[in-house]
Amino acid sequence: MKIINLNSRSVTIELESNTPYYNEEEYEIFLNDNLIRKEKRNVFTIYDLEPDSDYKIEAQGIINFHTPKEKWTVYLKDFNPYKDGINNDTAFLQAAIMATPVGGTLIIEEGTYLVTSLYLKSNVNIYLKKKARILASTNRRDYPIHPSYANVGLWEGAEVNNFSSTVNFIDNENVTIYGEGEIDGQAENGDWYINHRVMNIAWRGHSIFMVRSNNINIIGLYVHNTQAWAIHPYMSSNLNFYNLYIKNNPKMPTTDGIDPDCSNNIEIKGCKFSVGDDCIAIKSGTYDLALKYQQASSDILIENNLMADGHGGVVFGSESSGGIKNIIVRRCLFENTDRGLRIKTRRGRGNVGQIDNITFDDIVMNNVLTPFVINSYYNMGPKGGHEEYVWTTKALPVDEYTPVLGAFHFSNMVCNDVSIAAGVFLGLAEMPIKLVSFENVSFSYNKEALEGIPCMMEHPYKMKRVGIFCLNVEKLETKNVTFDGVLGDEIIKEWTR
Repeated sequence: MKIINLNSRSVTIELESNTPYYNEEEYEIFLNDNLIRKEKRNVFTIYDLEPDSDYKIEAQGIINFHTPKEKWTVYLKDFNPYKDGINNDTAFLQAAIMATPVGGTLIIEEGTYLVTSLYLKSNVNIYLKKKARILASTNRRDYPIHPSYANVGLWEGAEVNNFSSTVNFIDNENVTIYGEGEIDGQAENGDWYINHRVMNIAWRGHSIFMVRSNNINIIGLYVHNTQAWAIHPYMSSNLNFYNLYIKNNPKMPTTDGIDPDCSNNIEIKGCKFSVGDDCIAIKSGTYDLALKYQQASSDILIENNLMADGHGGVVFGSESSGGIKNIIVRRCLFENTDRGLRIKTRRGRGNVGQIDNITFDDIVMNNVLTPFVINSYYNMGPKGGHEEYVWTTKALPVDEYTPVLGAFHFSNMVCNDVSIAAGVFLGLAEMPIKLVSFENVSFSYNKEALEGIPCMMEHPYKMKRVGIFCLNVEKLETKNVTFDGVLGDEIIKEWTR
């Protein structure tokens, strides 16, 4: 076992395990030889530590550590907030954030704090204690607008006006926000989901948004009922998301979990997702944004997470024009998602950057309708997804608007109760997917499966208990891949080697 995050008041530990998200068996955690709780997860956090103190943790091993000093400790209660969830506490929290000296920690105590938008401060940590609740206003007119021209207004890969988020990191560095508290977006109590595809004053914000920020840690929070994507890091680097629980109503649209966008050097560990859209969606802008900034999303490790519900478990795009590369997903558990891996792209996304070097390893998927989908004909979102230019399977001329899909590797995986297809890989006739490889992967099928649609396209396929279906894949490699209950051929190739 190892420490993956240590600050003045908490420590986060990751255990070595042969099983994803949950350990092989329940274990006990001792702190300084005192039993504090039993645990099943591979990643856990202990809170309420004292700064500048020695500790010993024993779980499936022993670690001795010393918590850092805390230069300043500031308490929100001393700023006299209402904390009743009725009166607006934005000014009180913002004053406390700005008044906390560099190197200090702001402690937010138990209470319900109604806010609109909070802006964090570099080199200041925030400890959101248990039963501390940040409650977002339901009135969109309460929120400032982030203007498109300032590189802060963004919606679905384009620079446009959008509302500020509940918590905002702008040009911040060296910030940790952590604890057992919660951020409640209250979106279902407002009008955020009414005509959600139409801009109303401005596009929606998020629960947590960061731009041009570095060395940020978000740990332990319960983030739910969000206006749009729960957490949206944009053009940021060296980010860690540990032990978060992100939950949204499954019927609420565009409520992704964590969506790294034009960002790099990221770890997502020990998180649980149950959302109305994609659990994790990695993005890098639409074509104009990619051409302007030339910023890929890269070097992302997604490990020991539970994707409990959602349209897709780990998703790429569809805004992917800047490129997505060097992504590792391992020791994760997918349950009841429509898809496991999901890549959404289409003509028009372009080749400023490529989607390449993607690895899934040591994964279990239970009741995932279609474990693997790569779709080069995605028809949703703005700018012509329903046009023949997008949906035709005929070869078109290769130009700067042609997306490029590189190598995808899947190994040591168990996929149980597949319903629609094991995998559907749809490349373009003029630009096939370069490589799809499977090694030590098993598929078993739901005997009660119904026919369904594996991917969103203008003229979709309908399938039931299909094997691996490939259209325009330059090279497909399989080694020790098994199918139990497939209907028809295990592997179907069209214009594929």
